[in-house]
Amino acid sequence: MTNPPVAPTRPHEWKRPTGTVDDPWAWLADRDDPETIPYLEAENAYADHYFAEPERAELVESVFQEIKSRVQETDLSVPVLHGGWWYVTRTIEGESYPVFCRSRHAEDPDTVILDCNAEAAGHEYFDVHDAEPSPDHTLLAWSSDVDGGERYTLRVRDLASGEDHDEITGTSSWGGVAWSAGNDWLFYARPDDQMRPYQIWRHRLGTAPGDDVLVHSEDDERFYLHVSATRSAQWIVISSSSLTSSETHVFRADEPESAPRLVRPRTTDVEYRVDDWGDRFVVLTNLEAPDFRLMIAEHDDPATWSDLVAHEPGRRLTSAEPFADHLVVHEWKAAQPQVRALRRDGSSEVLDFGAEPHDVAIGDNPEWTTSTVRLSYQSLTTPQSVFDHDLATGQRVLRKQTPTPGVDLDAYVSERTWASASDGVAVPVDFVRHRDTPLDGTAACVLYAYGAYEHSLAPWFSVARLSLLDRGVVFALVHPRGGGELGRAWYLDGKLLNKRNTFTDTIAASDHLVAAGFADGARLALRGGSAGGLLVGACITMRPERFTAAVAEVPFVDVVTTMSDPSLPLTVPEWEEWGDPRAEPFASYMASYSPYDNTIPADYPAVFVTAGLNDPRVAYHEPAKWVARLRSVGAGVQRPLVLRTELGAGHGGRSGRYDAWRDEARVITFLVTELAR
Repeated sequence: MTNPPVAPTRPHEWKRPTGTVDDPWAWLADRDDPETIPYLEAENAYADHYFAEPERAELVESVFQEIKSRVQETDLSVPVLHGGWWYVTRTIEGESYPVFCRSRHAEDPDTVILDCNAEAAGHEYFDVHDAEPSPDHTLLAWSSDVDGGERYTLRVRDLASGEDHDEITGTSSWGGVAWSAGNDWLFYARPDDQMRPYQIWRHRLGTAPGDDVLVHSEDDERFYLHVSATRSAQWIVISSSSLTSSETHVFRADEPESAPRLVRPRTTDVEYRVDDWGDRFVVLTNLEAPDFRLMIAEHDDPATWSDLVAHEPGRRLTSAEPFADHLVVHEWKAAQPQVRALRRDGSSEVLDFGAEPHDVAIGDNPEWTTSTVRLSYQSLTTPQSVFDHDLATGQRVLRKQTPTPGVDLDAYVSERTWASASDGVAVPVDFVRHRDTPLDGTAACVLYAYGAYEHSLAPWFSVARLSLLDRGVVFALVHPRGGGELGRAWYLDGKLLNKRNTFTDTIAASDHLVAAGFADGARLALRGGSAGGLLVGACITMRPERFTAAVAEVPFVDVVTTMSDPSLPLTVPEWEEWGDPRAEPFASYMASYSPYDNTIPADYPAVFVTAGLNDPRVAYHEPAKWVARLRSVGAGVQRPLVLRTELGAGHGGRSGRYDAWRDEARVITFLVTELAR
């Protein structure tokens, strides 16, 4: 198929506070319309034609093989001790999905408890969530999704016989799962029509799901529910959270039929999370502490809090993990994640992982009584590395670094630079390159950014990215406002009526990389997904001449239309992130940056767009409509405009690892090809 598809137009108008708006591709929101799927299939055929061109097809295959060659396909995770068993995850060469195993011995946990490859047989898509052993480790609660729509089926597996029972359909992966102390009750979440986990249910094993008991319901459409058991195994916690406020209910795990107890009623703009520290609760909250502080409360008086770790402006506390004799705190400071160990005597230390931009995270630590904490480290030049850190002795042991066969890790270097935003604010940018790639203004560059929901995007290692770096391309990770890398203020300055800062920060970073000689201004690409796809759309709409190529994955680009429709998944909860465009001032402000509403004739870069037909987060029609409008104003004539929709998947694309590698090979091929023009 050599000619791009042309989506039919049909008259449609939206009545908005800013006036009447024409939307001739609104019909694409109806997946049952007889022309919707054929149009998406036509776009897929056009995308296939683009990648089937001999040189591109050869490059896709070369990059796929490069990715595959850098992965140890048959591999084993570091065993995790839990309840006297050592649990591991295996991958097997030629198989797309993991295999969960366990044993009484750490040396070779080889008893299969869940083979995801076998479970995925016959399904185009497969995802497992909430694989949670019962307290006595005789049962496994696990849930799966077979179409990417994120409505999961929860099952209970007898680990002795391998048989499943107690099948519960229509559960929410976002809502968690928790076992009672006696192994006989299971707590889970159900989503409403907008995919919001809004109910927590209690299921007694061996009974029909129709007999399950509703434990807690959340009627406020801004709030999500989540249920979990504490590491101490003494309490079950039900959290109700919006993007700006929260409240928590608790009850003892050995009293599963008791009524949940409210810790403290919700208050506007006050967030808090509760966990158990054995003899008291630990509370992580922003109460009179914008960047959060840690407080403690007695079990019999959970509403009364006292300070444990004081607030420090600019040090954003993101989580606190209690163990019997210590707390492990994850925090961000100076746009860098770090881990702090806090002992019961009040002493604390930040665990040193060096100055290179990196990610450090609290790993899998299910045991309550231990002095050793498992941590995960990676950077733009270092594969994921699992450490055990003994808080009593300070000894740190590397348990495993993800193998990268045939890769000389010393061939790559990374560092941080700071760009100056349009209002003078300093924006951090981490970048990596092959050591032979000169920083003299001649290198092609790919920028990646997200900048939303206070999500702090730490540097991560990617074997696929090496295919760019080995071809002389610089990769830059921008941290614009809207993320949380520099504290709560960094987030607030990039949301609601400050959202445009996210996009102008990214553009400023691109200008800085060019001016400083890190990148060739004529060979600059931008990539992002979901809310980061919005960033891509907004940036190439504001400054189309700045970028040579762009990759927008499942992009949120029809902002005003989506956020005006409360019947759609996520709309109501996310008014606190984006605003409600059904009234001013948000109507005008959001319309000023929404890519779909600002697509006009311009010299757009080459653009590769992806979508998922079953995506419940960013509906497929947003990227489809955007591409149709881009084509209508002449985009795709001088430079390629390609849309690929996964017709059997959702927000995360295809689920198998080999399929994911091939998808990534296409993205890299697109970038390499277009940056070379």
